[in-house]
Amino acid sequence: MKKFFFIVTALFVLVSCEDQVKFNNPALQGLKDNEIWRATLITAVQSADGSLTIEAYLKNEILTLTTVSTNVQSYPLGVNLYNRAFFYQKGSAENTTFSTGIESGNGQIVITEFDTVNHTITGTFSFNAKNESEDPLAISNVNFRQGVFYKVPITNVTK
Repeated sequence: MKKFFFIVTALFVLVSCEDQVKFNNPALQGLKDNEIWRATLITAVQSADGSLTIEAYLKNEILTLTTVSTNVQSYPLGVNLYNRAFFYQKGSAENTTFSTGIESGNGQIVITEFDTVNHTITGTFSFNAKNESEDPLAISNVNFRQGVFYKVPITNVTK
């Protein structure tokens, strides 16, 4: 009886083992004000002029990262209107927009890989964006750090 119980238990253990591998590809996530923020939908568009716009969505929030090109390099934020970060929150009463721009906010977007064969983009980002809304109760800035976008498919727009 002990052998039978041992064999049944061993079979149950062997049969119930399975690999549950979940791929997060493509992905965009980061720490927003020290809390994990993970997008549920991500789009990337390369315009005819070569600029890149990545949009990431989570519930009632939209994160937008724009760079002047898709070249593998670092793009500083807070120095021009070409490389920017936007964060939009839709509230029940007010909507709040945070952005970087000329002498407004700071940070960087780093493109680490532009895969021309599979048309994907990979990189990192971090930024502090200032509140551009008129809501006096909204926080003054939003902070993203340790941000990563991984193998996000790019759509080309030709105009």
